[in-house]
Amino acid sequence: MIGELPVANKSASDSQAVVARAVLRDIRHTPQKARRVVDLIRGSRADQALAVLKFAPQAAGHDVYNLLASAVANAKQKNPAIRDASELWVIEALVDEGTTMKRFRPRAQGRGFRILKRSSHITVTVSDVKKGATK
Repeated sequence: MIGELPVANKSASDSQAVVARAVLRDIRHTPQKARRVVDLIRGSRADQALAVLKFAPQAAGHDVYNLLASAVANAKQKNPAIRDASELWVIEALVDEGTTMKRFRPRAQGRGFRILKRSSHITVTVSDVKKGATK
């Protein structure tokens, strides 16, 4: 999914910044655990973020790696002048709470114990202009 977002603080020479986005919906990772992975890459260069995610021990690392690779591919599709991920920055990385499946586990004396199986929506936005750059 490709989206156009305004980039704050871009210089006058960069009149057309390439902004590409990728969204992963209803992934079966809890938002709290997925945020630990996404916090590692927010604000970093895309090629360095891919290297970090490739060796991240968390389970969500593989899914966020594929999502970031998709965002980089979306940016290359928008602007063929972009050669590789080293020209892009991760300007936004969000994890929102998705749907929650509610299950019951049998407990002692006929009681039921509620189990919440949470999911996440993960959004990664890359741009060729670093957000917050000085003019």
